[in-house]
Formats: sequence, C-alpha cells, structure tokens
Amino acid sequence: MGQILVVGSLAYDSVKTPSGEVNSAIGGSANYFGLSASLFAPVRVVGVVGNDYAEEHSLMLTKRGVDVSGVQKVEGKTFHWAGEYSGDMNEAKTLKTELNVFANFQPTIPENYKDSDYVFLANIDPVLQMEVLKQVRKPKLVAADTMNFWIQSKKNDLINLLKHIDILVINEGEAKLLTGAQNAIMACELIQEMGPKAVVIKRGEYGFILYAENDYFALPAFPIKNVVDPTGAGDSFAGGFIGYLAHHELGLATQALKQACVYGSLVASFTVQDFSVGELQNLDSHKLEKRYLDYKKVVSISH
Repeated sequence: MGQILVVGSLAYDSVKTPSGEVNSAIGGSANYFGLSASLFAPVRVVGVVGNDYAEEHSLMLTKRGVDVSGVQKVEGKTFHWAGEYSGDMNEAKTLKTELNVFANFQPTIPENYKDSDYVFLANIDPVLQMEVLKQVRKPKLVAADTMNFWIQSKKNDLINLLKHIDILVINEGEAKLLTGAQNAIMACELIQEMGPKAVVIKRGEYGFILYAENDYFALPAFPIKNVVDPTGAGDSFAGGFIGYLAHHELGLATQALKQACVYGSLVASFTVQDFSVGELQNLDSHKLEKRYLDYKKVVSISH
C-alpha cells in the first residue's frame, strides 16, 4: 500500500444552496481529498492555516489516520470561500474569496514526506505545484487538478506542469477552456498530447470520462435524489481515485484506472448528500462497498 501526499488548501467555506446554508464550515481541497483518500491508504497533508483554525478540524483528519504534521499554522486568518448554488448544481457562483494566509503559501515538504509514493497536486498555482515536484524524490504516480483561474492567468506554467505529471483530473468546463475543444472527448486527446498519460474529466451528476491508452471509459454518477451541497465533490472524487490506486498499487493499468474512477465517483456521491464534510467524515468502507454493489445494478445492462 502506497503513501499519498496531497498539497492543497485547508479552508472555511460559507455555502448557500436550495437546501439551506452554512457559514465558515470546514472546506478546502486537502480536507476533502484527505478524508476520501484515507478510506484506502495513508495520507500526508501539506497546507497552511491561520490561528483561527480549530483544533477539532485537524483532529478530524488525524482520527482517520491522516498525517497533518506538514500543515503550517501561521498568524492570520484561514482561507475563506463563499459561494452559492442556484439552478445549476454543477457550478457555484463565487461570492467571496479571501485568501488570507493562503496568499503567501509556499509549500515546504517535510523530509519524511519526500518519499511519498503517490502525489496529488490539488488546485493551487501551477508554479507551486512544480515546486512540490522538485521536492519529492521518486513518486510512483503524480496527479494534478487545476481551475479556470490558473488556466486563464498562468496557462504557460500549467502546460509546463502537464509535461511532468501522469494524470490530470479536471472538470469538463476547465478541460474545454484549457484546450479550446468543443466537447470533452476532443479535450481528452488534446490534454494527453500535452503530457499526461491519462486524463479524467469530472462531469458532476453526469459522472466521468477516463481517457488512457487511446481508449475511453465513461459512466454516469450514482443517482442522488437530493443533492444538498456539491462543494468538494471534485476533490472527494480525486481522493477516492488516488486512494484506490495507492491501495492496490497497480500503477497506470487501464483496468485499475477504471475501478479507481468508479470509487472516486462513489465517494463523491456521499459528499454531495450533506453540507461541508458532514457525510464524508462518517463514511467507512462498509457504506462504500454497499453503494458499490448498488451502483453495479445501476450501470448493468444484464439481469
């Protein structure tokens, strides 16, 4: 079983959806990813928080066996994001972004983290993502995420990063923006030409598309009647995806990538059922395996 390193944000989110709203609830890519990936394999987190970050929120990760000794705590306020979902639950309208201590974040990888087998570069500046890669030794697999802001403001740096990673995990809108493609299928091939050996496009309620070894694999998401809060679903997907690969240590074998996508999608299906990490922090392997069996019925064409 491989050790996973994630570098990303630990944050407080204020979110409003048709189901209600929360203020300063736990959020951030590293929190969602860490809780998800730790269902499968040991996780190490590198990030930064302010002195307002509650100890209970660090304990939430450590109780799951996540190593948070790489999280810096500095003077100031923790990164805060506020957003609203109305109508299209696949995309939030950002109301406020307060970077706070995250504005000056310079990821320093602890010595005992540098031998991590699997590295996930969550959604941060691609320049910083490259800095992380310079600090780790010889990871077996490197995956990354990004967002519209970096695609528009630091595209050249992002394209440079893509030459050094194995898998890009990205949503459909970002994939089209990055490539100029009119659809996700075309975008997959154009992204792979930039460097990654595999491309995973997250499609929210419509599931995912995997492109690897000149082959496509696509499935819908597990049907959820009441989507409460989609925030963090993409990072939960990535956590389940990388966690599965780290647990089984099958590298970039296509069948392993397919199974990893399914488990990533299923973990994300729990995340959307509650605000923040409400559902995710109580998720265990028993609940996940039950949903896996239910999902097999959803996607089966045989009786």
